[in-house]
Amino acid sequence: MSTIVIEVPSVLATTLKGQRRLEVPMPRDPTVRGLLHELDARYPLFARRVRDERGDVRRYVNIFIGQDNIRDLDGLESIIREGQGVLIMQSVAGG
Repeated sequence: MSTIVIEVPSVLATTLKGQRRLEVPMPRDPTVRGLLHELDARYPLFARRVRDERGDVRRYVNIFIGQDNIRDLDGLESIIREGQGVLIMQSVAGG
């Protein structure tokens, strides 16, 4: 079974039990939506930080497949291929 490597910054790692890097099985639906659905089931706090109540990616969260932002691809319907990494970043504001 193939896996997807997911990386997150430390600000999101707290919602993934301290993990900054995860290897998860390729979901049946090999899209970003399918991947997030799988993660939502395992990590509900992560789900609330990354997606809004409609299930859309929050505006301050960026998801990359390789070096491509899913906003420049097909959004949640962007396909993740075997061997591609996914980076999920949350903007942090401060002053």
